[in-house]
Amino acid sequence: MSASPSFLQRLFGRTDPKEGLRPLYNAVIQEGRQPHWYVEGAVPDTMDGRFDMIVAILALLLIRLEQQGGAQESVWLTELFVDDMDGQLRQEGIGDVVVGKHVGRMMSALGGRISAYRAALTEGADLNDALRRNLYRGVDVDDAAVAHVEGALRARWTRLGCVSRDALLTGDIG
Repeated sequence: MSASPSFLQRLFGRTDPKEGLRPLYNAVIQEGRQPHWYVEGAVPDTMDGRFDMIVAILALLLIRLEQQGGAQESVWLTELFVDDMDGQLRQEGIGDVVVGKHVGRMMSALGGRISAYRAALTEGADLNDALRRNLYRGVDVDDAAVAHVEGALRARWTRLGCVSRDALLTGDIG
């Protein structure tokens, strides 16, 4: 019955458009898992720390997509993030009743961090302060570690600005 999916796709339209952004989302996850964030940058190598690092990378990308006219792609990329976080919570044994609340808090965190990182990267606010508040959650961290993360995120921000929207959408995040 290999013809069935093709028939259903023709009957109900194309596959989910956000799936076309899967390579981009995977690139965000791969970047957020790089050891230097957790070693030199002293980001806690915990579930929360990894979430915070991935959100930082994702926020930069969503801001750049927004600047490049990629509003719809930003929505789809955010939906992939939500789907992934929902699945991660379920794997951790979080029940159906509270998954929605957890995902809601994660989305709120993403929105707040997008605002904080946008202010720092485009409006001259203090990125160091935003990182201490959001990535390190107020825990006292060595200045050199924060400087490492700040420098790497600023470099990533610059590289994202040099990559075309089409290239970004294929997962080329520099």
